[in-house]
Amino acid sequence: MLLGVCEWLATKTSFTAKNIRIFFVLLVLLAGTGVALYLILWLVKVFSGE
Repeated sequence: MLLGVCEWLATKTSFTAKNIRIFFVLLVLLAGTGVALYLILWLVKVFSGE
């Protein structure tokens, strides 16, 4: 939603963007790793040229 990671990841997998967003929110609330994972995936998205 902020950086387009969920939509990008949805095109790469068979999950919907809504399900991926829910997963990230749960990771942030439960383990606190969702933000770091989101930023890492954003970097992968940016540097992969897509």
